Amino acid sequence: MNDLTGTLKLTRLILRRDRWLLPLWLIFVLFPVSFVSSLDDLYPTAAERATFAADMHGNSAIMMLYGRLYGSSLGELVAWRAGGVPIFIAIAAVLLVIRHTRVEEEGGRRELVGSTVVGRQAGLAAALVVAFGVNLAVWVFTGLGTAGQGVPGAGAWGVGAQFASVGLVFAAVAGVAAQLTNSALRARGVALGVLVVAFLLRGIGDVSAENDAGWSWVSWLSPLGWANQVRPFAGDRWWVLVIHLAVTAAVTAGAMALSGRRDLGEGMLSERPGPAAAAPSLHSPLALAWRLHRGILTTWAIGFAVFGAIYGSFGKTVEDSLKDNTQLRDALARAGGGGDLADTWLASMMGLLGMAAAAYAIQAALKLRAEENGLKAELILATGVGRLRWAGAHLVFALLGPAAILLVAGVSMGLSYGLAAGEVGEQLPRMLGAAAVQLPAVWVLAAVAVALFGLAPRLTTGSWIALGACVLLGQVGAVLQLSQALLDISPFTHVPRLPGDSVSAAPLALLVAAAIVVGGVGLVGFRRRDLPA
Repeated sequence: MNDLTGTLKLTRLILRRDRWLLPLWLIFVLFPVSFVSSLDDLYPTAAERATFAADMHGNSAIMMLYGRLYGSSLGELVAWRAGGVPIFIAIAAVLLVIRHTRVEEEGGRRELVGSTVVGRQAGLAAALVVAFGVNLAVWVFTGLGTAGQGVPGAGAWGVGAQFASVGLVFAAVAGVAAQLTNSALRARGVALGVLVVAFLLRGIGDVSAENDAGWSWVSWLSPLGWANQVRPFAGDRWWVLVIHLAVTAAVTAGAMALSGRRDLGEGMLSERPGPAAAAPSLHSPLALAWRLHRGILTTWAIGFAVFGAIYGSFGKTVEDSLKDNTQLRDALARAGGGGDLADTWLASMMGLLGMAAAAYAIQAALKLRAEENGLKAELILATGVGRLRWAGAHLVFALLGPAAILLVAGVSMGLSYGLAAGEVGEQLPRMLGAAAVQLPAVWVLAAVAVALFGLAPRLTTGSWIALGACVLLGQVGAVLQLSQALLDISPFTHVPRLPGDSVSAAPLALLVAAAIVVGGVGLVGFRRRDLPA
């Protein structure tokens, strides 16, 4: 038996386990497809597109987020606007690989599978095969879908190649991260830390290149920078993809080599042993939950602070550069608030952060399932701790954690926009209100996760599917002209679009009531059902 024996069977097992989760990757395909029609509606003539491109050139904040804009054709605008999508594909690739490597090992299932006729490196190989295959599917569907909108085919396939190439690299990076640490949480932190560095390097290099500052070479140190250098519709530099493929192959080889050298259940980086006895501060379920959640909560808070500051700094730019563009005002009004152009932009961005906060809330709620699967819940419940007390300790973070990170986003967005507009005292409370109204919708999705955990724990992946549906309805529903009845399925449709919109307490109260009922049903189900032995 060689080290890769059983890879094909494990690949089939991953595909079966994630058969409802993997199709969510096709959401990424819809973004460039929708950008073609929306940008064509906003800027129907070459002159209007050239004016818009001129407004975007030299804007360092927007360049940092999306990358460089190389021209003013419709295809070039689409490729530029889709510049942020590879970041989310990289995150999805990291989560997929670590879920089927380090998480499996941490839960003891890898050891069980390894006792059969399965090679030592088959699990890692199967996870990478699935990740690579899904990224290639994203490439194919993005190319076909974008080309079907009437833009040049070569550029459309180039956009798909941008998406897939970044996903391939970060799937391999996640494979290495899974070998370095003995914790899934730390492995995600390592891989996502590499992504943050790549984002900063790409942004610094692109801004420097646009301003002739002499640091443009820095973007060549980043996989995101390489993707930007493919330049779809602006020369289609296919040779750059060779760099992605070479790095993916080298990092994959490194991950396989590390996998063959370490002990099962351990990481290449040794962990500092903790104290023999727990501190008094850990002698309660809530204190233990804080210990388990604090790292990821801090990471999310830092991310929200950064993106809140970036989005807030765009507000003044949008207001000054695009105030005469009535089409863009109408488009932002459909996605954002009902006030001026800056308000509609800020409301739209706060809506995105609200959906991101829902992702954190689901993650925090499903920590219950992770603890149960790892047989750690059983140890706690064997003491005098009741089920609802244990579950409630984790749900504190599913409810108050999103409030904390949205508060951070509101403060950073209010400060950055307020400083740019010279109205900090006015804008800070407005943005805090815009962040606060997102919470009822976030809590509904957290309640869905709790309900699935309590009633059908094997179907908890459905909570991520629900979030994906909300993202799809919120971001491309209006562009695809879906019916209002369908859009109303998303709880975020009923959230006031602040700043700039009027506030009605009734929809928010109904969302809170729905969250209480759905979450309560889940807790009742958890109290009545059996735990795995």
